[in-house]
Amino acid sequence: YSEDDVHRSIKYNIWCSTEHGNKRLDAAFREREGKGPIYLFYSVNASGHFCGMAEMMSPLDYEHQTDVWQMSNKWQGKFEVKWIYVKDVPNQQFRNIRLENNDNKPVTNSRDTQEIPYEKGKLMLKTMHLYRDKTSIFDDFQYYESKQAEEVVKKPTTNDFINTNPRGNNNNKRQYS
Repeated sequence: YSEDDVHRSIKYNIWCSTEHGNKRLDAAFREREGKGPIYLFYSVNASGHFCGMAEMMSPLDYEHQTDVWQMSNKWQGKFEVKWIYVKDVPNQQFRNIRLENNDNKPVTNSRDTQEIPYEKGKLMLKTMHLYRDKTSIFDDFQYYESKQAEEVVKKPTTNDFINTNPRGNNNNKRQYS
């Protein structure tokens, strides 16, 4: 995932994972429905920090197609999220949290949709809450807005690939000068 994808998640209140990740998150959401929230902690690969936390608000809609993601053809489906924290918290703040369900590795070594046991999740939440942030993706939000607008302009539309004249000549098209 990229910061562009996190920006768009915040903007549209949706998220999408890999096919495997989507199945895991959807199963967890359906299992927990009515029993408590599912929180997602976000970290862009190689960024050195977590950039926020959101609550999963809906099951996965496998049929939904969206082109908001940086690599739209890679991500299928979507689910709704509600962002609770948007702030950069350095990995060193979380290194003491080790996951027994991931070979006792630090939570900072987690991969996509790594489940965090309840007590460790509470520590993550407490750390996220108490950390006095100095930066967040909001600092660069206008940059990501502009970048997304440029991508939308560059994306070809379906009409760009349709030849409306099967003979290939322009005799039936009006020309203006």
